[in-house]
This record gives sequence, C-alpha cells and structure tokens, in this order.
Amino acid sequence: MSVSEDTFNTLCQLLEPFNTAKIALKPDTDISADLNIDSVTVMDFVMEVEDRFNIDIPLNVLSETRSLGDLVKVVDARLAKV
Repeated sequence: MSVSEDTFNTLCQLLEPFNTAKIALKPDTDISADLNIDSVTVMDFVMEVEDRFNIDIPLNVLSETRSLGDLVKVVDARLAKV
C-alpha cells in the first residue's frame, strides 16, 4: 500500500457510517462517486476527519481530492505541518 496505512484505516472507520452500500474501501475508491454520497454528506465526513485529526482541510485542497488515497495524502501532509 503506497498510502499511510494507519491514516487509511482511520479514514475507513470514519467513513463507515457514510458507506451505506458497504462498498469495499480501497485507496482508489472515489469518495463521492463510488459511495454515491452527495457533497453535503462529503462535507460532513470531512468535518469528522478534521475533528479526528485536529486539522483543517482548505476547500481548495478538498476540491482536488477525489479518492480515499488522495485524502490520506492530504491528511498526512496536514499532520506533517502540525
């Protein structure tokens, strides 16, 4: 796995309540399209991620984040700045 495994596993746990279709989560899972969740729900999930990791994810960064692997990289990069 090329992404941080700990971060990936934590994100999968946080995403579980939003994964109503019980899709198998992988780094290339498109958070919105594959899980069929709308932008409001994605924002709810991102707020949970921000709270869990005590980070802020700027909207311009979030708009370029499509997959779970992308989000792992964003979280790890934000944590490295703390």
